[in-house]
Amino acid sequence: MGLTTLLENKVALVTGSSRGIGKEIACLFAKNKAKVILHGVTEEHCQATAQEIENITGDRPPVFAANLSDLPQVEQMFKEIFKQVKGLDILVNNAGVLEDRLIGMISADNLETIFSVNTFGTLHCLQLASRLMRKSTAPSIINLSSIIGVQGAAGQTAYAASKAAVIGITKSAAKELGPQGIRVNALAPGLIETNMIEHLSDRAIGSHIENTPLGRLGSPNDVAKAALFLASDLSSFITGQTLQVDGGLRV
Repeated sequence: MGLTTLLENKVALVTGSSRGIGKEIACLFAKNKAKVILHGVTEEHCQATAQEIENITGDRPPVFAANLSDLPQVEQMFKEIFKQVKGLDILVNNAGVLEDRLIGMISADNLETIFSVNTFGTLHCLQLASRLMRKSTAPSIINLSSIIGVQGAAGQTAYAASKAAVIGITKSAAKELGPQGIRVNALAPGLIETNMIEHLSDRAIGSHIENTPLGRLGSPNDVAKAALFLASDLSSFITGQTLQVDGGLRV
């Protein structure tokens, strides 16, 4: 099986695919012949990704807009997906938000913002996608957690909690959905070179690199290749796992 056919004829929804890791995953899946469905808060946000995929495949992928913190919007998105494609083989729960707050400065609004997307949005999409996967021959769900959800970090208590919850969701869903043939795994990226780390100082990034055995930041493509593995039949006997894509930061 060649690299370009790993996901041939598979229908894959990638949430948060307008930029960064989500965009890279969507484009790599398209290169491997998946029929990719894009998602963003607005359709306009995903047009650059849609154009890039059209350049790869010759076909423009469908784009759906939904605020994942709003359950009715999520439900409507999956209804529309069902109308258009009838089923789903792969879900990548990539969409997420990051807010750094020290303990004592975390408000109820901060918690609602972080958990409504990172945790509840992930769970809502997983539930709705699993219903569309009943006729799939090898369905796979991939949830994006974070190395912060594994080991924690000062100033990121709420974010760490939301991403640790994603790991709990992954393990439980893997046990529950396994008898239906649906595999559920998580990715826990380390520090990845995207716009989400623009607020970090050069000193903080340098310190992180010094503590990373591979001696560099991760790239969105590093995460996308791990997602491709978990989405494909190469990982057909793997479920309930959290794969750390962190350059050896947590060994």
